Formats: sequence, structure tokens, C-alpha cells
Amino acid sequence: MSALANHMFAKMNGIGNEIVVVDLRDKPGVVTPDDARAVASPKGVHYDQLMVLQPPRLAGTEAFIRIYNNDGSEAAACGNGMRCVARRLFEASGQTQVTFETGAGLLNCWRSGELYTVDMGPPKFGWKDIPLAEEFRDTRYIELQIGPIDAPVLHSPSVVSMGNPHAIFWVEDVDAYDLARFGPLLENHPIFPERANITLAHVADRDHITIRTWERGAGLTKACGSAACATAVAAARLKRTSRTVQITLPGGELAIEWRERDDHVLMTGTATFEYEGRFDPALFASVA
Repeated sequence: MSALANHMFAKMNGIGNEIVVVDLRDKPGVVTPDDARAVASPKGVHYDQLMVLQPPRLAGTEAFIRIYNNDGSEAAACGNGMRCVARRLFEASGQTQVTFETGAGLLNCWRSGELYTVDMGPPKFGWKDIPLAEEFRDTRYIELQIGPIDAPVLHSPSVVSMGNPHAIFWVEDVDAYDLARFGPLLENHPIFPERANITLAHVADRDHITIRTWERGAGLTKACGSAACATAVAAARLKRTSRTVQITLPGGELAIEWRERDDHVLMTGTATFEYEGRFDPALFASVA
């Protein structure tokens, strides 16, 4: 029987990024890719990311968090999901600052009023770290395009890892492209051996960027926190913005700061609680 059968969950969202939070710290169990897909099925609960809290593995942390996309694949990082987890835990415990362990490492989260900040750690720019399938010495732009060679529709993205791989295409209008069509092609391009999150970004001014994202393993999303972080970092590397910017996503606003003193990227935004529920065991009946 699935570890999720008959277990409570919280449906939340981080500026439109659909999140389901499940706390298995008191009932350790393995959540399989089949379990994650079952939750996302039409009879389950729609989500972009499923955040599963498991018992802490390191002293000083509240939990080890495994993150699943709705296709059953795992992600190492999800900034919007982390804010939702932090809100859930803060409301239960009265804490205002915690440290979690994820596949991307240790993440500190804290609350200030109705806003939640996640320290997403330092970005990575090396082609092997992102990772890319071949060497690019300068990842501020890489040779990648879609469309005719002499008139590409999209080209020359910046690439960054924020614990997961991101490609950012700089455009004048983020709504002028069929991201639902191009997103899957670029996500699965051979240059990205672990696939990639695909973002269209428009730099409005030195303090403001607008983005839309095709999220690896989840598809079109109203918000992707790690994509916002990756975009802010990529824009600052190109000297197109300052190191502190406001990112506008279809679901809302995020404040991103790429801190100079330690290279860490801080993401601040809201976390919205929608409802609680309990997983029907029948949802997992077909899961081996």
C-alpha cells in the first residue's frame, strides 16, 4: 500500500505554482514515481510539485524534503514549494525560521509578516554543473536555437543551475511565443541531459523582469521560483539588471536578491493555503 494512502495533505500555491504538501515525518515511507503520478491524476489533486517531508537526516534541520513533479520525476529544488512548506510548518510550530535539507542542499527559510523568504543557495554556471551535454566556456549565452537557421524563433539562451537546470531566452514580449509548443522541444533537447526548465524573459528595466516558464516535468506553470532566481542571476551576469530585482510571473510577483557577500540567491514572496484533504486509498489501488 502506498505511503500516501489515507494520509492528510495540504493544497497550497506559491503565486499560482500549484503545490501539495505531505508531512511523513511521523510516518516514514517511500513515495514512488507511480504514487506521485497517481496524486496528479484526474481523480487526485492537481499540482505542479508535490512536497514530501520526511524525517530529518541532519542535526539542526526540520525535515528532508523530496520534491516530485506531476510526471513522477523528482526535482532537487522548488522555491515556491519551499515557501508553502515553511508557512505550513510555521503555523503549526510558531517558528519563524527553519532549515530544511533537499536534493539541492540545505535551504534556510524565514518569515517576515505575510512574506516568506527562501535562501536558494549559490547559482552554478559551469557546463558540467548545469549540466550540459557539451562544453561551453561561457554560459551567459550558449549556441541553441529553434526555428530556421537564418531566422530563429528563439536563440542564444543563458543557462544556470539553481539546483536544477534552467535556460533563459531573452525576448521583447514573453506572450508572443507559443511556449506550450516550444517548451517540450527545448526541455528535452539533447544539449540538456537532465532536461531543463525553459523560460522566456523580458527585461523591462534594471529592477524589473517579466517571465513565463515551461517547467521541467510539470509543463506550463503560473510561477516557477527557481526560474525566477535563475533569470535574475542570468540578467545580472549580463549587466542588464542590478542584483536585486522584481520578477513578474503570470501568477504574481517575486523579489529576488543575488547577495554579493556570499553569492546566495534569496527569493521572497507569498504562500497561499487553499484546503486540507485526505488521500483516498483507491487512488493508489493500481500502484504496484
